[in-house]
Amino acid sequence: MHDILHKISLVGIVPVIKIDDVEKAVPLAKALCDGGIPVAEITFRTEQAEEAITRITKELPDMLVGAGTVLTIEQADRAVKAGAKFIVSPGLNPKVVEHCIKIGIPITPGCSNPSDIEQALEFGLDVVKFFPAEAAGGIKMLKAFSGPYGNLKFMPTGGIDASNINEYLSFPKVLACGGSWMVPENLIKTRSFDKITSLAREAIENMLGFKLAHVGINCESEEQASEVAGEFSNLFSFGLIDDNSSIFAGNIIELMKTPYKGTHGHIAIKTNYIDRAVFYLTNKGYKFEQATAKYDANNNLKAIYLENEVGGFGIHLVQ
Repeated sequence: MHDILHKISLVGIVPVIKIDDVEKAVPLAKALCDGGIPVAEITFRTEQAEEAITRITKELPDMLVGAGTVLTIEQADRAVKAGAKFIVSPGLNPKVVEHCIKIGIPITPGCSNPSDIEQALEFGLDVVKFFPAEAAGGIKMLKAFSGPYGNLKFMPTGGIDASNINEYLSFPKVLACGGSWMVPENLIKTRSFDKITSLAREAIENMLGFKLAHVGINCESEEQASEVAGEFSNLFSFGLIDDNSSIFAGNIIELMKTPYKGTHGHIAIKTNYIDRAVFYLTNKGYKFEQATAKYDANNNLKAIYLENEVGGFGIHLVQ
């Protein structure tokens, strides 16, 4: 997979934007970045698209800016010259796909049936756009496609919003989802960029789904851990689970048999997508202690600690 597409997968959401006033392009892009979404697909449905891409890539060089609704080779060349890092098209035009591959720009053409997909595979593509997603059968159709085309990833777009995005992203064959619910035209028109930042942040938080998993308390010995666990059991009738290094009282309080991370203990926060959560928090300036990373049998990250404590507690994410 192309590195740009991998980075898009770590963001998880691709805002699809129509720019009618190029003066709003950079403030809009900054609003998205401030909300935790450093990626945008600027559609070539207006004459302002090319200049919008030029300005955004100049002012925000780390943002992943792509060109959408690219229908011709000429549009693809203009987009690349403007600074677009990826190309998206509503359908699969063999000439456009071949040209993009030739010049080394990643392209995700729209596919909604097996014939489209097989053409994409002939070009060696490993990611395609599924469009229009909801109208073309939604997640059920994607799962059906993934039977015969198991090595392909999809970027569904069309009819996706806060209510159904996790239904798509929870399917491992979905790379990211495109949508415009966090960049509604009326807010762009009125320059309500603070509201767009809020919508972007809400979209990311809805996707990541941060929730308390459990609280770990450091004890000096196994005897103390057993005593404290018994107290919680007596108080709340929590069942006890004795593990090698700790005792769980219920599923939300962990008593460490010997002190571990954190001055007082640790707090585990669960998330829907741990890789995306790490990427999001890293972009916010937080650092992770790579030595604490744990992986499952398929080498997927399942837990990792932040470097710094919060209130005397170590913080770690769990999938």
